[in-house]
Amino acid sequence: MNSRTWVKQAVRIIEADFNRSADTHLFPLQLPAFPDIQLYIKDESSHPTGSLKHRLARSLFLYALCNGWIQRGSTIIEASSGSTAVSEAYFARLLNLPFIAVMPRSTSPEKIACIEFYGGRCHLIDEASQVADESHRLARETGGHFMDQFTYAERATDWRGNNNIAESMFMQMRDEPHPIPSWIVCGAGTGGTSATLGRYVRYQRYDTQICVADPDYSVFFDYYLNGDSTLTASQGSRIEGIGRPRVESSFVRDVVDAMVKVPDGYSLAALQYLEQALGRKCGGSTGTIFCAVLSLAAEMRTRDEAGSIVAILCDGGDRYLHSYYNRDWLSANGFEIDAQAAEIGAIASDPSARQWPLTISRRPA
Repeated sequence: MNSRTWVKQAVRIIEADFNRSADTHLFPLQLPAFPDIQLYIKDESSHPTGSLKHRLARSLFLYALCNGWIQRGSTIIEASSGSTAVSEAYFARLLNLPFIAVMPRSTSPEKIACIEFYGGRCHLIDEASQVADESHRLARETGGHFMDQFTYAERATDWRGNNNIAESMFMQMRDEPHPIPSWIVCGAGTGGTSATLGRYVRYQRYDTQICVADPDYSVFFDYYLNGDSTLTASQGSRIEGIGRPRVESSFVRDVVDAMVKVPDGYSLAALQYLEQALGRKCGGSTGTIFCAVLSLAAEMRTRDEAGSIVAILCDGGDRYLHSYYNRDWLSANGFEIDAQAAEIGAIASDPSARQWPLTISRRPA
């Protein structure tokens, strides 16, 4: 089989997998304190590999195949804190390709087990800031291909449509009371999702605005405000999947309308509220995003605005049972979140609750 024939078959296999996978669900979540604002949750945990990163992995594989970067037998290498690597391991197995995930040693054991389940190998390192350099090294040594999600996420996805996450949201919202959301809220790991959303709403001429929620130990928020691409943080994000200690090229600040900086304690406390409200556990990034939703809802209520907000549920909580849902882990890492959880519950449920402390930041005009 020549290389061109193999690539054609590889693309067909990935497209067939897409056709077998129904779109992810969009469901409402009532916020009693905001009766004029409808919140909808885009449940990306229902992908075959359990997270939003399934979309990214599919796009990265197709992009690399069609650029001629992957051939039969190529070793696939990715720098990832977990979810992207899980999804890429899944697609590598579909194509019978070796896969190596380069990850911080602190990555959850549940994610490591998922990668290994799909046949991937985990290469753990101590410094999160070195994952890209180590991935380049492994690619040179193996003659393989470094996917480099942090560079290619914003360009691998067709932001004009083709069932990307933005097109899917608007199709699912079309019969709702406020079909054009006032806001869509996401986090940023690579920045690919916010870039896709921001470009799509501009291309479709929607008035929807894009808000990015950023955790502690991430430079995206400061970069958004001041444009300094040389910023670095002292350590990696404790909220797996979002936040970066350096500015990644896939984060396109010009298509983001607002950001909310969310302390990690609030992100983790929000998981308690969401578990009660949804009847299920969510990953930490969904807690970060939900805190930003409350900021936007509070601002809309102050302005007497009615409308809808769509937020992304990035992944499920089963991958974080040892950490975010473990009291011993929380205490060992300095998180005493009961007071913050009560505050979140009050803000979401009681219209008379005190002002929400997390503010919305917009770039100067």
